Amino acid sequence: MPHVPTAAQPAPPSAAENAAAQRGEPAGPSQPLDPYEQSQVRFRTVFENAPLGQKIITPDLTIRQANPAVVKMLGCASVADLVGRKIMDFAHPDHRADWQELQERLWEHKLPAFTLETCMVRADGSSFWCQVHSVLFPDEEGELGYTILEDISDRRNLEANLKRVYDAQETILQLATHDLKGPIAHIELLTDLLQREVASRSGEGPPPPEMMHYLGLIQAACAHAHALLQDVLYVGDLDQNGLQQRPTDLPAYLTKQLNLHRLAAQEKGIALALALPPTPLQVRLHPEKFGRVLDNLLHNALKFTPAGGTITVGARTHEGKVRLTVQDTGIGIPGKLHGNLFDKFNPTRRAGLQGEVTTGLGLFIAKQIVELHGGHIWLESREKEGTTFFIEFA
Repeated sequence: MPHVPTAAQPAPPSAAENAAAQRGEPAGPSQPLDPYEQSQVRFRTVFENAPLGQKIITPDLTIRQANPAVVKMLGCASVADLVGRKIMDFAHPDHRADWQELQERLWEHKLPAFTLETCMVRADGSSFWCQVHSVLFPDEEGELGYTILEDISDRRNLEANLKRVYDAQETILQLATHDLKGPIAHIELLTDLLQREVASRSGEGPPPPEMMHYLGLIQAACAHAHALLQDVLYVGDLDQNGLQQRPTDLPAYLTKQLNLHRLAAQEKGIALALALPPTPLQVRLHPEKFGRVLDNLLHNALKFTPAGGTITVGARTHEGKVRLTVQDTGIGIPGKLHGNLFDKFNPTRRAGLQGEVTTGLGLFIAKQIVELHGGHIWLESREKEGTTFFIEFA
């Protein structure tokens, strides 16, 4: 019979306790247990009655002691069926490496505790998932592992089911989004043809204003729907593909990107400015995808900055990190909205100063791309004082 560690071994009963037991009487109050005996009794009570599986293992993963819960968990008849056996006897063939890692972490690397999730096999051959917590403790023969096992099969099954549902919903959403682009494009084309037809009949008198108003509304609705579909498809693409980053001179990159927005700013009467260092500033980024971050931030700034205002894009180093800023002199963002600005389909989204609509995905996408670059994005803003978005690269 294997040696039971001192920490798990209650003290032998005293002569008075034996005599009382033979008479069928409990030990009297005249024979109190000493502190060591009391601690052993408490440990034994907790160990034996714990609802989670508990066992003590040696450095070679031999089971030295097990409680009834772990006996039931592994489908054995009694503690004797476990004591003296290797825990590897109950490891799933595909997960034996988990226990080897536990063995290395505890006894070779001397970690005081280690946690893992693994698959185990019961005595009848069925398998289940369990979470394992193991703690090293000293014993007279060396260090042993006090291990707690919790059956997490229900949780793992629920996670797997939720993932299947999520994947199915994502697939349906992506397919529907992609397929809707065609009909919307046809509506846009037909609307354009109707407007041209109306314009070609100018000699017959001015067209009814209601007709032109309704055609304009159709075009605006199509543009909104198209932007929403593009954003949804972009979110799906972010989930599926990694970023191939490369060293980039940030000032030169920002100068090129800003030129794409100068015409829109000019039409709104807004000045675009650059605040860049005189020397190159290198960062690693995916130029195309990071361009989407700048597009979204600049579109927001243009929507909420009145004519005569200024939008400034800057870059500098701050405490050893590269920091990019997009600052506007617009209407600002109320503090109560700050907490939800980067949420998907932001419920607090607002129309622009000229009625521009938003999908509620722009800042969410920007945040995802920045984080995929290992960076961090945040903002500072007050009503009527403008807004500044900060991006700090890792």
